[in-house]
Amino acid sequence: MKPVLMAALAASVSVASLALAGTALAQDATAGDTKAKVDNLEKLGSFRQTGVAEPPPIPQTGRRADAINRTLQKIKLPDGFKIELYAVVPDARAMAVGPNAGVVFVGTRKSKMYTVTDRDKDRVADEVKVYAPGVDFKIPNGVCFSRDGVLTVVEQNRILAFPAAEFFYEGTDGPAVVVVKQGELIPPAEESYNHTARMCRIGPDGKLYVSLGQPYNVPPKDKADLYAKTGIGGIIRMDADGKNREVYATGIRNSVGMDFAPDKTLWFTDNQVDGMGDDQPPGELNQITKPGQNFGFPWYGGGGVRTVEYKDDKVPADVVPPKAELPPHAADLGMIVYKGKSFPEKYRGGIFTAEHGSWNRTTPIGARVMFVPVNKDGSAGKPEPFAEGWLTEGGEYLGRPVDVATLPDGSLLVSDDTAGAIYRISYEK
Repeated sequence: MKPVLMAALAASVSVASLALAGTALAQDATAGDTKAKVDNLEKLGSFRQTGVAEPPPIPQTGRRADAINRTLQKIKLPDGFKIELYAVVPDARAMAVGPNAGVVFVGTRKSKMYTVTDRDKDRVADEVKVYAPGVDFKIPNGVCFSRDGVLTVVEQNRILAFPAAEFFYEGTDGPAVVVVKQGELIPPAEESYNHTARMCRIGPDGKLYVSLGQPYNVPPKDKADLYAKTGIGGIIRMDADGKNREVYATGIRNSVGMDFAPDKTLWFTDNQVDGMGDDQPPGELNQITKPGQNFGFPWYGGGGVRTVEYKDDKVPADVVPPKAELPPHAADLGMIVYKGKSFPEKYRGGIFTAEHGSWNRTTPIGARVMFVPVNKDGSAGKPEPFAEGWLTEGGEYLGRPVDVATLPDGSLLVSDDTAGAIYRISYEK
């Protein structure tokens, strides 16, 4: 475990912080259960047991699994690829694959997290269970691992870290560190029901990168200074212990997918403005090459399409255009730069994105996995469907992909919060 996290672990259990937490909780109308969960977090931080019973595992067979398998028979893939049910996981969203044993930690937009274990390595999960049941999570969507096995969980307005998560997940208890306290990731007054799903990555520099979607379709102009200062509508970065926080990139509407490339640049998806018609503006795939870059929102609603609210405002001179424009209103969320070796050469170094599917387009599109080739000169090629079939001709969603990740063998995992599942896509020569 890194020394900085050990220090944070010790700091997290200080008497002063506990007193403050107890005071705040005592003022809450639902103090009883919430205070118990906060006390549990303090116990975990001081290596004490919580006494929380382990919830029953999630069944992996039965009607739900059978229905998902029937849907997978309809999914179209390029020649040589196949898709299979990897695990039944309720509300599955962002995924983080452990660096040691390949255990998959799964975030949700609700109040639970899950772990997925393939014990016999047959590439089908043997066990799915609730992770850290004693912790009171609130929208624990963002999950990411450091190279030394620390799991970071980014909630709506708090960040937690779980050292040695792959070792301790077998029980209900394990060490926990508060990286950013509740209410300090964003100002509490800016908490919303909209665009609350954070995404995170640990960079090559060891720092934590977090996307902070702004809550509006297009924000009012009087929010500009606050958002620029806090990083709302952008990506922030900080040390692993939460110190030295800074705004890393701005001009981003709501990114729910990002990943580092081998050249250490950070790629991310961004969702475009709604209410401007079915065919505009496009979604975006962007690349951050240095700190401080501005990606054009809210002056642009996506691509080169100006927003109505800011059409008469001067655009900053340093705005960075997208590397690729994505289908309008397909809701590209999770993404990875493919670093595996089991897929054909065409896909290596390229980008996979998960399209969740449109919610307000008169003719829905999306609910598929897309591939964007990245050329040797760093430019992005034309996006193309890779896995599709979750959206019927009648506009019904049989599933809605959210995130993508790779297992150690190079196969591709796809999460689906509608079907409550994780799929595995593999290639056979």
